[in-house]
Amino acid sequence: MVVDTSPGGLTDILGRMAAEGLARELGRQVVVENRAGASGNMAIEYVVKSPPDGYTLMICAGGNLVIKPFLDHSLVFDPLSDLTPVFNVAEAPHILVVPAALPVKDLAGFIAYAKANPGKIYYGSAGIGSPPHLAADQFARLAGLQLVHVPYKGVGPALPDLVAGRLQIMSMSYGSARPHLKSGALKALAAGSKRRLAGLPEVPTAAEAGLPAWEMSAWFGIFAPRDTNQEIVRVLNEKLQAVIEDPRARQRLLEIGAEPLGGPAPAFAERVRADYRFWGQVVRESGIKLE
Repeated sequence: MVVDTSPGGLTDILGRMAAEGLARELGRQVVVENRAGASGNMAIEYVVKSPPDGYTLMICAGGNLVIKPFLDHSLVFDPLSDLTPVFNVAEAPHILVVPAALPVKDLAGFIAYAKANPGKIYYGSAGIGSPPHLAADQFARLAGLQLVHVPYKGVGPALPDLVAGRLQIMSMSYGSARPHLKSGALKALAAGSKRRLAGLPEVPTAAEAGLPAWEMSAWFGIFAPRDTNQEIVRVLNEKLQAVIEDPRARQRLLEIGAEPLGGPAPAFAERVRADYRFWGQVVRESGIKLE
């Protein structure tokens, strides 16, 4: 199980959970290998070049596959044709988070505050073209706000500046923000999901908060190399479905802010294609380009 990030992040947690469960279901060892680097490209290139025998899988966040082609035109792989979708593990809806000290109580209050301070409201992201960047950019455009983007090398490095108030807002997964929400250092204004999050039942969805067009979720999926036999894909999908249906696994996913998904591989493949079309439009409308 190749993970396209360093240990410790949400992708890594989900990858290890999937690998442990798959080992139980298959009755054989499943080794986790972190291949971080080049925004996930190192892991993807490794898997693309691996034999399509079902023994090499990869878990990654959808953004690394469906956003990257519209920003990085030097890719040596095609994420839609060089990988086989196997299983959609979970998704983590984005939430809009602000420092506890910011003088706003809700999303409408933040929008009013930002409109009263054009060009003075800063938001962080995991880098230019990352899902947190595109999600916050789309939020700003939908709300008619002038926000200033500050890119970081990940959500983690941006959090201290958000907590300290040097940034005024960020869009991120609940799992990333959870420790600071629990401590009271940050507060959540809205969730970019269709329904309220199990871990944040008191936080309204963006639609409930008055911005229905803002829906943002990061999904995490498992892929195999192109041309992997469909019977192998079916078996792996069936075993992984059993993994996330375990009550303990489902509870663990909800605790870290991830909604378990699952479903057959063809449905996951269609989601990948649909998200590719959606994010292509978002990137084109944002005008964002890699520097």
